[in-house]
Amino acid sequence: MFTITRAAAKRIRSDALVDDRVELALRVAAERAPDGGIEYRMGFDEVTARDILLSTNGVDVVLSQADKALLNGTVLDYVEIESGEYRFIFLNPNDPHYRAPSE
Repeated sequence: MFTITRAAAKRIRSDALVDDRVELALRVAAERAPDGGIEYRMGFDEVTARDILLSTNGVDVVLSQADKALLNGTVLDYVEIESGEYRFIFLNPNDPHYRAPSE
């Protein structure tokens, strides 16, 4: 349904440790943008009874029921965009702007 690569998981665990958030899950949210694309938000949060809780590469991930359809099949990665510049990216086949990576 939603997966995190090893590189992203390593960075998320590191961020959680630095921010003293290791007991919290990573909440990922998505919404449709005016141009039809998908915009994402993420941060550490507590799990509620209405949430979907997943575990991927050692990271607990929380999704709301409302975000489930937009995030289905998504991969969260942490990649080097330019030399020394790293970012989280969402590879989401539900986004009309998505293009599969060539590598």
